[in-house]
Amino acid sequence: MANRPLRVGNGAGFWGDNLDAPFLLASAGQLDVLTLEYLAELTLAILSHLRTKDPAAGYVADFPELLERLTPLLKEQAGLRVVTNAGGLNASACARRCAEILEAAGQGAEPLGVVTGDDLLGSIPRWIRENVDLAHMETGEPIATVADRLVSANVYLGAEPIAEALRGGARIVLTGRVADASLTLGPACAHFGWAWDDWTRLAGGSAAGHVIECGAQATGGLWHRWHEIPNLENIGYPIAEIDADGTSVITKPDGTGGLVSVGTVAEQIVYEIDDPTCYRTPDVDVDLTTISLTEDGLNRVLLRGATGRPPSDRLKVAAVYRDGWTASGLLAVVGRGAEAKAHASGWIVLERVRRAGFELANSLVECIGAGSVVPGVVGASSPPFEVMLRVSVRDPNRKAVERFCREFAPLVTSGPSGIAGYATGRPSARPAFGYWPTLVPRHLVEARTEVRPAAEWLRRTL
Repeated sequence: MANRPLRVGNGAGFWGDNLDAPFLLASAGQLDVLTLEYLAELTLAILSHLRTKDPAAGYVADFPELLERLTPLLKEQAGLRVVTNAGGLNASACARRCAEILEAAGQGAEPLGVVTGDDLLGSIPRWIRENVDLAHMETGEPIATVADRLVSANVYLGAEPIAEALRGGARIVLTGRVADASLTLGPACAHFGWAWDDWTRLAGGSAAGHVIECGAQATGGLWHRWHEIPNLENIGYPIAEIDADGTSVITKPDGTGGLVSVGTVAEQIVYEIDDPTCYRTPDVDVDLTTISLTEDGLNRVLLRGATGRPPSDRLKVAAVYRDGWTASGLLAVVGRGAEAKAHASGWIVLERVRRAGFELANSLVECIGAGSVVPGVVGASSPPFEVMLRVSVRDPNRKAVERFCREFAPLVTSGPSGIAGYATGRPSARPAFGYWPTLVPRHLVEARTEVRPAAEWLRRTL
């Protein structure tokens, strides 16, 4: 437990974020904790597909590669810790790979913590028999309708098991699905010794975590005045300096591009929320409307005033199920009447698939450049001379989707004039996945934390 501020920097907002950002942030940020937030619902679908092909896969493969770059910093910076949900659907396999890297770097004694308990896939059949309500949050359908097609089901764990791993001495903490803000709150609770019913401090730590969880979005990324931001190509990633009372200062490393201002932080606070008076996490329900933001110097914003209430007795679950096959084709259409030609081309493709005897379950024809990305929001001031045609389909029958893939290229010579961009060849059929959001009673979930020297994780079998 300590009273000095805790300096937490987040170097990834999703799997696919800037590869250099975590290393640069850890090098220049003078951090106590480097967090890396990789997971989204789409990521879970990707990881579940990878795991079906290889039982040893299912974690974020970018993280072990990053760890190889971080090992010298872990040796130089004795106080630096790393907390990440890179464990994905297979945290133990990720731990083993990371242990190999640490052992090769002569750091096999470093404590490596793993948080599990988020994987509920094996429990779903039993809960269905016991009539546990796992209905779809939007449609109300029972999960039994997709139970035989489920490939993953992960509950959003909170900060407590992360804090437990850090208090147990872990230098690196690997988790599966945890709430994004909990990656920051866990280290804060471990550092300050906050009680798990201290709603004001938990709300403050969660608010800080929410601001930095999406990486550079808090430092100017996606800001509506992006053209005013200096050195955007060298954007710095965010740091939260958290105080013992739950207040924090949001900043970034000196000398980096981007901007930390009341505007950039405020936009991130309202990102991906529903009710701003009740931002739900597994740890605390945060009232974001009580927050005040004030400038605290160049690229420094003071965040204070977050208030909290006890969280729900139910936890969110992100489940993914097989939903047939999908494909998407893209072509450029150029010339007078480009929009009409593109729509006609899309209809021609779908009609030829029907003529071949296939009724596709879902199809979508988009005319990008003529308002399809934001339909009904902005109309074209004049007919576009060039557009991109994108046709996407989904169907339970793979053969139907493959037939669609074969009907796209013939447009080049048997469709309207002005077709271009076909050099990439046919689109390919790929597995389609559906997302099943639901809630599970909290008492059915048990988070588990294990901390061992890296060398011991190598001796464990998966």
